[in-house]
Amino acid sequence: MKIVVTGGAGFIGSHLADALIVQGHEVVVLDDLSNGKTKFVAGLEGNPRFRFVHGSILDRPLVKQLLAECQVVYHLAAVLGVKNTVENPLKVIEGNIDGTRNILEVAWENRIKVVFASTSEIYGKNDALPFTELSDRVLGAPHIHRWCYATAKALDEHMCFAYADKGLPITIVRFFNTYGSRQTSTQYGGVVPKFIVAALTGQDITVYGDGEQTRCFTFIDDAVGGLLPCMDPAFDKHVFNIGTTYRTTINELALQIKRLTGSTSSIVHLPYEKAYGEGYEDMQNRLPDISKAGAMLGYVPRVDIEQGLAKTIAWYRGMNPGDKNE
Repeated sequence: MKIVVTGGAGFIGSHLADALIVQGHEVVVLDDLSNGKTKFVAGLEGNPRFRFVHGSILDRPLVKQLLAECQVVYHLAAVLGVKNTVENPLKVIEGNIDGTRNILEVAWENRIKVVFASTSEIYGKNDALPFTELSDRVLGAPHIHRWCYATAKALDEHMCFAYADKGLPITIVRFFNTYGSRQTSTQYGGVVPKFIVAALTGQDITVYGDGEQTRCFTFIDDAVGGLLPCMDPAFDKHVFNIGTTYRTTINELALQIKRLTGSTSSIVHLPYEKAYGEGYEDMQNRLPDISKAGAMLGYVPRVDIEQGLAKTIAWYRGMNPGDKNE
């Protein structure tokens, strides 16, 4: 099968491209390299079933050209990161919504299967745990930019469901705090790369807030394992939580990374308002119900946090020093 992966030179996308090639598919990666890196797909160069295209999902003619040649599109390209949501909300809103509209409209013209990558962020401040795929969204006021990413991705989902109602084959996955090798951006990436880079370079490991907020961290191999079966028509018009049910506090995560790296870094705490400005909000807890993904996709997360962090740290140790601060 010929498959387009948008954002395919990025963290999750490049791992997905690797796995699809192993399965025997033809893969076209479309990436504007705003977050992705060509070195993440360098191992696929020269494979006759792989092609890299440097371009944007906002380029409608290019999207039409590439999707006309494929049977499935995994749409992972997105403008993300807390820093972006706080400092450049228009970039987040326009980049996510306009890009997804392009993908869906072109896919509809060609009746191409879409697998859309969404996020646990859409659940917002809902404190009714665990989150099922039907859980309510609870967000802060619109003037708090923190919620623009969650809102944009939720609107993307609304568009997906609307096209699904028209007959377009679509499956949605909501990722919960995925981490692993190739998640290199400490500016826009998650807490795991930030902590690992700090620990390996002797900087303070900075925990925002009191550090007692809990998350369920999902290793990249498990996340890709949840993505792969979603191209099957049996899962059209379904949404799946892809995560783990093991919760850890951010304080515990910092201590674990410090121990696994053997770092002498200090763990310090920084109030949210000093990191992101007045009025910033965060969700205290996230916990997915993954029973639907287990029952339908056969999804079972297999890599525990200790193993996953050890593998991720080993990958970081093999990087060039300058790369760690990208």
